[in-house]
Amino acid sequence: MNRPILLLLVCAFCASFAHAQTVTPENRLIALRHQMEQTTDVKQQRALLRQISETGTFVAMTTLAHYLDEPALRREAALGVATIALAHPDFDGHLTRHLMARALPYVSGKQRKAIYAHLAKEPVEGFVSHFNGRDLTGWKGLVENPIARERMTPVQLAEKQVDADRRMRDDWKVENGLLAYVGTGYDNICTVEQYGDFEMLVDWRLDPKGKEPDAGIYLRGTPQVQIWDIARTDVGAEVGSGGLYNNQKNRSTPLCVADNPLGEWNSFYIRMVGDRVTVRLNGILVVDNVVLENYWDRSRPIFPVDQIELQAHGSKVYYRDIYIRRL
Repeated sequence: MNRPILLLLVCAFCASFAHAQTVTPENRLIALRHQMEQTTDVKQQRALLRQISETGTFVAMTTLAHYLDEPALRREAALGVATIALAHPDFDGHLTRHLMARALPYVSGKQRKAIYAHLAKEPVEGFVSHFNGRDLTGWKGLVENPIARERMTPVQLAEKQVDADRRMRDDWKVENGLLAYVGTGYDNICTVEQYGDFEMLVDWRLDPKGKEPDAGIYLRGTPQVQIWDIARTDVGAEVGSGGLYNNQKNRSTPLCVADNPLGEWNSFYIRMVGDRVTVRLNGILVVDNVVLENYWDRSRPIFPVDQIELQAHGSKVYYRDIYIRRL
């Protein structure tokens, strides 16, 4: 075989392999959910629910639960919820048990017995939903930064929080069950609760019509796990999303580009223990146990406890399926 043909075959193999790497359970779930939104055919919907179950992810389980109230689909949805919950003891928690209890009337045999046995065990907190798809319960506006906040008296902080919450309600809305930034500034939306070590699941989508699509996730009030439109090469976005953008001493860029095309959904798994962060984007490892630096005062370590923030950067961005588990 001559060299040019061999090179073409090698390139074709590499391209095929690279594409295969992106077919993760997370990306498969994103595609299946999109298909569910596009069809009203019950037979096709049932088949899609079975395929969603096969992805085996936590968000697949919560997605299936949305169909437990639909008589024509609840059987497949319940089987999927039970299958995922029973196969993944690491998903255990109050939310998972609630979904198992909802699925219980529609399953039988070994699955039903296994659910009863599981529900009899000592419960753990597990992942907690932080967006109900209806309103902004559990969220607040941004008051300056962690160092500025710690210098305020309780009265000063409370007064500033009132104004921040007003701005938050102007800039953040619930649209079709999604958390959407509709403002033009840079006001983050923040969890009411504060966190030390945690795991987080969150889906995000940048609006392709935005002037400069850009967003991020602040961990313990600190920027940030970066979200990019990777076409913005003028700002270095071609490196991909998920990196710890504001790091200076430790790695700031992701290990690889794992973004889906602009305008499509992406899925983050974020784990923070101490000052170290791990990020998976669409199921692909992009940050591996990297120290997150204190952007607000680089002479200090990262804050041990603080809020989690969803950033918008003057352009529309959507978030959904926000789950956090304390470690």
